[in-house]
Amino acid sequence: MLFGRNQKNPIVIADKQVVKWTYSTCNYCSTGCSIEIGTDKDGQPVANRGVGGADVNRGKLCVKGIFEHEVFEAAGRGEKPLLRHAIHQGYDMVNWDAALDHMAAQIRRIQTRYGRDSFAIVSTGQLLTEEFYTLGKLTRGVIGTNNYDGNTTLCMASAVSGYKRSFGSDGPPGCYEDFEHTDCLMAWGSNLPEQHPIIYWRMKEAQEKRGFPLIVVDPRVTMLAQNADIHLAITPGTDVVLQNAMMHVILAEGLEDRAYIEANTTGFEQLEKEVQKYDPTTAAKICGIDEDTIRLVARMYAKADKAMSIWTMGINQSTHGSDGVVGINNLNLITGNIGKAGGTSLSITGQCNAMGTREWSSCSGLPGYRALEKTEDRQEIADFWGIDAEFFPKKRGLTETDIFPAIEAGEIKGLWLVATNPMTSMPNTARIRKTLEKLEFLVVQDAYVDVETIEYAHLFLPAAIWAEKEGVYTNTERRVNIVRQVKPPHADSKSDLDIFNELAKRFEQGRKIHFPEKPAEVFAEMKALSKGRLLDISGMDHDLIEEKRGIQWPYTEAQARNGEAPQTAGVRLYTEPASFSFADGMAKLIPLPFIDNNEVPDDEFPFWLNSGRLVEHFHTRTRTGKIGNNNKFSPTPFMEMNPDAAAELGITHQSYVRAVSRRGDAVVMVMLTQRVPKNMVFIPFHFFDCVNRLTLGLLDPHSRQPAFKQSAVRIEHIDQLQAARLNKELRAY
Repeated sequence: MLFGRNQKNPIVIADKQVVKWTYSTCNYCSTGCSIEIGTDKDGQPVANRGVGGADVNRGKLCVKGIFEHEVFEAAGRGEKPLLRHAIHQGYDMVNWDAALDHMAAQIRRIQTRYGRDSFAIVSTGQLLTEEFYTLGKLTRGVIGTNNYDGNTTLCMASAVSGYKRSFGSDGPPGCYEDFEHTDCLMAWGSNLPEQHPIIYWRMKEAQEKRGFPLIVVDPRVTMLAQNADIHLAITPGTDVVLQNAMMHVILAEGLEDRAYIEANTTGFEQLEKEVQKYDPTTAAKICGIDEDTIRLVARMYAKADKAMSIWTMGINQSTHGSDGVVGINNLNLITGNIGKAGGTSLSITGQCNAMGTREWSSCSGLPGYRALEKTEDRQEIADFWGIDAEFFPKKRGLTETDIFPAIEAGEIKGLWLVATNPMTSMPNTARIRKTLEKLEFLVVQDAYVDVETIEYAHLFLPAAIWAEKEGVYTNTERRVNIVRQVKPPHADSKSDLDIFNELAKRFEQGRKIHFPEKPAEVFAEMKALSKGRLLDISGMDHDLIEEKRGIQWPYTEAQARNGEAPQTAGVRLYTEPASFSFADGMAKLIPLPFIDNNEVPDDEFPFWLNSGRLVEHFHTRTRTGKIGNNNKFSPTPFMEMNPDAAAELGITHQSYVRAVSRRGDAVVMVMLTQRVPKNMVFIPFHFFDCVNRLTLGLLDPHSRQPAFKQSAVRIEHIDQLQAARLNKELRAY
């Protein structure tokens, strides 16, 4: 007689009848996993698998990547361009010529009447890099508006700003391999197991081999914090105070690397003077970390031969986000932990191609990390494109977070949204609704016709997704990897590259500039413009990128010609003394006074509101909300709450409550857990009409990134039957 597991039916893996596997790169987070997409005899994608020979993920995929092939046929795909002349009226299906003719005419009308900058463009971190470059050429060289940005302002702008302030250029200096060399890892506001599971696996594997300590700074007991050697449950928005206090200890005890500081930095005296104000006793009262722990952590970090810091939104999405990044850079510079194996400050980027838009989209400047403020940069790009350099503005225009207030003020009359959904992603949803209603002309370009912004659009352009087109992404560690086309665009949708090229032809200036039609030809332009710059990709091409399963920049034409292996060429930046991107080659140590301008809990709104990601979902759930194997884990907006706080309010597990802030309210299911302290609640940001109805979104003065993490709410009882009906409606939606 059989007992136990011998009685169970064996696991059988379904045969998907795959006849072809096509190389690609995952379209979700910034990890940059190499995947292969399996198609059946009819050419339909039916499976995904990780690529074993790829250095990034080494055959592994997370739950999103495993089921990514299902997005091709997910519900809600756009099929035809849709046009209407007033919001809240019905749409008419039109052909592409009619749609783009109308769009070009409306842009010209608005710019003629109100000025060139009265039409704004907000892009994404999801396009292929060749598409970003082409959109930048169209925006900067043809349409000519200076109010142009990407939704990466909502997630990575503080990292960009901090890198520029400290090192003179954007571009993460380290890589995933640093986990395999470090002697101490400090994670600031980063929950790798849920945000970037494959990076977490890389880190955990390295830690198990080498046993380095993991220090996690996070107000919530995240999955990463549960596995940390030391968890610092910091008061939200006070990371700069902790950083200054750590540097106070390091300098007071002579633990800094004086030789590195003298050879590579300026501003040490001013930094030293500032951090003297942040002794651990004083700092503890502000940041909530006791003074002995501050001293312990500072010594651990400074005494390690090689120490590295990583961070994600917990640092970036703050009124002090840019300062927080600079503070991490300061900490690594004074301990000599930049440019060496295991010693780095590594931002963990959010979207799959947020790096690509930072490098090539021209949102904050011109392609290839060039600046609008530099005459020589403007002239170089104008000559390359064949236009007058005077056509370019001489400084950057508005960021996304300033574009919407400019619409409110009547300064911007038209808006083009490319694969981004501010109805869900921007703070203070009610305000965004009213803002969109003010536009004379709104274009929504998206793969899905059921995105919330469609309610306010005058024109909808259906775009192809991911592997319905071809081109490259750049991941967190500067690795350029390729997406190969698996199938034609859905229905009558077009690739974003084709849409940009076709629109350019409808402007006189666009007919003067060459717009390559093939992604490989666009990449060739990017290669030429990259020569001699920090992000030199001149030694790469699409086929070599696929062959090597991704190549980190810089990889130059000379390195390729001399036979240098791509795997060793661009692993780290700033490896030589005084090799930073400022004119003198020196990094800047920047003093950081702490200005407490957070919204904090009070008697009326007694809880901190924290937000973050779930492993099964991505951003606004436009894709994962439609995939059963992702959505089943969390189909409903919920809120983590401390059991002691809930008991005082008479709130029970899995009941519904209303979270209320000074901006609005949201109905959520309560999940009781000790992961949050008594004075805090946590709501995942993925759900429409939920967390961002509550957020304040004060802006960082340097990066203009919103402070999603620093809001205050109260929790109210509601009628449970009413809440259940509402939840059913939300799930149906």
